[in-house]
Amino acid sequence: MHHQPCKSGQIQACAEIDPTADASFLGWIIASYSIGQMVASPLFGLWSNYRPRREPLVVSTAISVAANCLYAYVHLPHSHNKYYMLTARALVGFGAGNVAVVRSYIAGATSLTERTSAMANTSACQAVGFILGPVFQTCFTLIGEEGITWKSIHLQLNMYTAPVLFGALLGIINIILTFAIFREHRVDDMGRQCNSINFEREEGGVLDQDAEGNIDHVAVVAVNFLFFVILFVFAVFETIATPLTMDMYSWTREKAVFYNGIILSAIGVESVIVFMVVKTLSKKTGERAILHGGLLIILIGFFILLPWGKKLPNIQWQEIKNNSVPQTTPSEMVMPFWSFRAMQLSSNHSEPAGCPITQSWCLNTPMIYLAQYISSDILIGLGYPVCNVMSYTLYSKILGPKPQGVYMGWLTASGSGARILGPVFVSQIYTHLGPRWAFSLICGVVVLSLLVLEIVYKRLIAFSVRHGRMQEESC
Repeated sequence: MHHQPCKSGQIQACAEIDPTADASFLGWIIASYSIGQMVASPLFGLWSNYRPRREPLVVSTAISVAANCLYAYVHLPHSHNKYYMLTARALVGFGAGNVAVVRSYIAGATSLTERTSAMANTSACQAVGFILGPVFQTCFTLIGEEGITWKSIHLQLNMYTAPVLFGALLGIINIILTFAIFREHRVDDMGRQCNSINFEREEGGVLDQDAEGNIDHVAVVAVNFLFFVILFVFAVFETIATPLTMDMYSWTREKAVFYNGIILSAIGVESVIVFMVVKTLSKKTGERAILHGGLLIILIGFFILLPWGKKLPNIQWQEIKNNSVPQTTPSEMVMPFWSFRAMQLSSNHSEPAGCPITQSWCLNTPMIYLAQYISSDILIGLGYPVCNVMSYTLYSKILGPKPQGVYMGWLTASGSGARILGPVFVSQIYTHLGPRWAFSLICGVVVLSLLVLEIVYKRLIAFSVRHGRMQEESC
C-alpha cells in the first residue's frame, strides 16, 4: 500500500528548481496526489474484478517507481520543471490507487470473523509508514543539498532526491515480492476455501448481476459518505495545525512545523495501539458501535477547540519588511505541517510572530489554550483510526461475496476527494472567519454524520446476515 511521500523536501526542491513555482502552484502539487489516487482507484478496482489482482498491483507499483524516478530527474529540463514535478506527484498518486485492490483482496481472503483484524493490521502498517516516513526524511537530510552527482547518468543524489529514489527501490522490492509470494486466495463468509479462484471471472468474465443487485446500496452510499467525513475532518485537522499554532501561540513557522511534527508522530504511535485494541474490542461490541463511539470522540475533540476564554492571542501589528518572511496566505495553508518558506529562514532574518492583523477575527476571538489543543490532538488521534478501520470493514461486509474492486475504488476515491477539499475548507473558512466558525462547522458536519449513522444503523450488516443466512453454497 502506498502513502503520500514526505512532502517538505519535495516542496523545497520545487522552489529551488523552478523559482516560478509560487504558493498557489505548490498547492496544486500537493492536491495532485489525491487527484491521481481519486481517478485511479475505481480503474484499478475494476481491473481487479476481471483479472488476477497481481496485474493491477504490479502495474500500479511500476507507475509509482517510474514517477519517483521522474522526480529525481526534474532538474534536467531547462524550463517548465514545475510541471514535470506536478506530473511526477500526480503519477505517484495514480499508483497509490492500488489501495482499492488491496482492500478488496483482504475482503475476499478473510471470513467475517477475521475481517476486522485483517483490516486493522493493514491500517497499523499504514500508521507505521506514517511514522517512519518523516524519520527517513530527516536521515536523508544528512546527505545535504549538494550530495553526490553521477554525471554519466545525470543523477544528483541529495537530500531531495534520496527519499524518492529510496521509495523507487521499495517499489521494485514490492514488485518482486508480488511475483514471488502473492497468491490469489478466496474464502466465503464462513472462511471456507473457494472451489474456484476465478469464480467471479467465469462465463466470459460476466458477473452475476442478480447477486450484485442484492447489495444494499443505501448502506453503501451511507458508508461512502461517512468515510468522506472521517477523512475530511482529519485533513482539516492536519492542515490547520501549523497556521493555528502560529496564530495562537506566536510560534514561528519553523517552530510550528517542528512541534506539530512531533505531535503527528505521537498520533501515529497512538493509532497503532488503537488498531491493536480495536481488534479485540470489535468482537465484543461490533463494528457499528465502535464507529459510533469513534465519531463521538472526534466530535468532542473538535468541540473542545472552540475558543471560550477572554484572553486574546498576540496580535502581529508590524508590517512585513524587506528580508522578512511573508505571512500565511490561503493557498499556502493547503500545505499542512510544512512550508518551503520555513526552510529558507536564516539566522539573519527574523520572522514576524503572532496572529496577523490581516485576519480581522484575531482582534475579537479568544485564544485556544495549549491544553485545549493538546487534548484535542489526543482525542482526534484516538477517534480517527477507530472510524477509519471500522468504516471500510463494515463496507466490505456489506458488499458481500462478489468482487469488491470497483466499490473499494469508489470508497478510496471519496477519501481522496476529502483530502482535496479539507485544505480548501481551512484556507477559506479559517482564514476569513476564524477558528470559532471553522470548528463549529466541523462539529456540525460530524453531527450530520452521526445522524446518518443512526438512520442507516440497522442496515450496516453483513451481506449474508442481511439475507438471513450465512452462505451455504461454496463461493
